[in-house]
Amino acid sequence: MIETILSGFFFWFIVVTNIASDRFGYQNFSDLDAEAQLQKINDNPKRFKTGFMLILIEHVGIICLTLTLFFAFNSYSIILAVVWAVSRTIEALIQIFYKKSYWQLTSIAQEYSKAGDSEKTALEDTALTILITKNTVFTVAQVLFSIGTLAYSVLFATSTGVPDIIGWFGIVAGSIYGLGSAIKLVKADFKVLWSIGGLLILIFELVIGGWLLFSPLI
Repeated sequence: MIETILSGFFFWFIVVTNIASDRFGYQNFSDLDAEAQLQKINDNPKRFKTGFMLILIEHVGIICLTLTLFFAFNSYSIILAVVWAVSRTIEALIQIFYKKSYWQLTSIAQEYSKAGDSEKTALEDTALTILITKNTVFTVAQVLFSIGTLAYSVLFATSTGVPDIIGWFGIVAGSIYGLGSAIKLVKADFKVLWSIGGLLILIFELVIGGWLLFSPLI
């Protein structure tokens, strides 16, 4: 039971830390105006660092969720459990690994504030490369996220541990979001399907998180 409750907690924890990081200026999919981004960091470096730390905590929360879900539900299907454990762990790890490059924007922004025009161009190019790579890594991570979401949604829909309707809703949400993310890898400005899927995923994670957190206590 404790694994189920912890899984519900981490679903909500991830949502809260993701929203909190956004409030401190972190963008999951960054604006590619390098000049504006560097200026924004210089204007409030503490805000940038806070958002950065919150999103790192969110990534760690994903790994914790992966483990608690595995221990809570692997007895229903070890294959599906391994699929979500692998895909969501890799999702979190590649984002954590990349963040060391994203953190470099703090020092680049400091240099930028003191640089001459020719130096600023070079620094903007470096910052732009970091932002483009960050967006690509995030989109790849979201494809992995969708695979993991589909795996445990199928398990929820076919097992007795969670109401079927929640599992089927997760399957729909994960499929739409995964397709949107895959298209976005090829066509970065195509956001409609990705945005719709993102909203459905948010609803799904709030609902499944609440169910796992409170149903064992009822």
